[in-house]
Amino acid sequence: MKKYFYGYNIVTAGFFIQGICIGAMFTYGVFFTEFQQEFGWSRGLISGASSLSFFVMGAGAIFFGTLNDRFGPRIILTVSGFLLGIGYLLMSFIQVPWHLYILYGVLVGIGFSTHDVITLSTVARWFIRFRGRMTGLTKVGTGVGQFIAPIVATGLIAVYGWRNAYLMIGGFSLIVLVLLAQLMKLDPQSIGVLPDGESNTGADITANTDSDSLSSREALRTLQFWIICIAEFTVFFCLLTVIVHIIPHAQDQGLRPTLAAAVLSTIGSVSIIGRIVTGSLIDKIGGKRSLIFCFIILISSLIWLQLAAEIWMLFVFAFVYGFAHGGFFTVMSPLIAERFGIDSLGQLFGIVLFVGTLGGTIGPTVSGYIFDVTGSYQASFAVLTGIAILGLVLILFLRVKPETRSLLPPAAD
Repeated sequence: MKKYFYGYNIVTAGFFIQGICIGAMFTYGVFFTEFQQEFGWSRGLISGASSLSFFVMGAGAIFFGTLNDRFGPRIILTVSGFLLGIGYLLMSFIQVPWHLYILYGVLVGIGFSTHDVITLSTVARWFIRFRGRMTGLTKVGTGVGQFIAPIVATGLIAVYGWRNAYLMIGGFSLIVLVLLAQLMKLDPQSIGVLPDGESNTGADITANTDSDSLSSREALRTLQFWIICIAEFTVFFCLLTVIVHIIPHAQDQGLRPTLAAAVLSTIGSVSIIGRIVTGSLIDKIGGKRSLIFCFIILISSLIWLQLAAEIWMLFVFAFVYGFAHGGFFTVMSPLIAERFGIDSLGQLFGIVLFVGTLGGTIGPTVSGYIFDVTGSYQASFAVLTGIAILGLVLILFLRVKPETRSLLPPAAD
């Protein structure tokens, strides 16, 4: 009888880590209007703290991804879970803008920085033949968090006020994230097994190993790697702008706070389908085609958003966009592993995430200031559409894996 494969514990722990971290991130739009009402802060100022958090998240991803390649995920996720929880606990005491920028922008940003780079690069080490599918299942946790967290946060604010809501979210996040971190192990070799749960006998070993990994230095010298980085910039520019501004936009369209939060929750729930479908597509058609598929859906949804003048149209947008949203956050780690191997996956994925979060830093802030100047999000949505088209064009130029090495100078004999 085949033994239970510990890799499923990695996927399960990653599922809940993703759900808690991204669920907490998605509540920022719910608290957005609370900050406006209590402090009178502009949307540009409030968006700036979110942008700083995205920037810190990206910078931290490089640092922690590199550490993960060397030391493994357990201690890293323990520290980041503690910092995220403490950051949310202290958010209940903010009074002035710099409190928001230090606590959410820096402390919570560090906490966010490990959820993708550590969990997904670890999953990629435990699975090869089923890497896309298991990455998709791990990222389903994000969709569940996106669906549940805005509704829970809205309810907590309504009953207990926004400060107590932050206390509860922070305490829960700290305890659960630290406990989940204890389940994480770097790779199957650390416990004497092979990826995908294969045995040492009777298995196709070559099908279950990544023997052609590039070092981080080699990968950084390829045009293909930087195409992926810039494409990720366009993805984060669009997706994180929508995360921050869709609730304020929905309320501007006349939706009640609970109904506006439901738009965000719809994105989260549909993204679950996007993650599962995209994960399966990656294993069948590869990362590049899966990424093109996601871009086409994203562009379609953003064009629709510019025409959405009715409540039902916003929910149609949320449904279509949510599929692309889930797909994008599933495809990148398998794509990098597919093209560059797993030896330096944490560091390479961290760099890609950092470049992406530069887009996430710029996008929400630019959209906030465009709104402050124009009184509307229409110009912002047009910009997002153009950025998404740029990302699609870049990915069309991404070459197949065997040509990646041709961009490097020949090795000396």
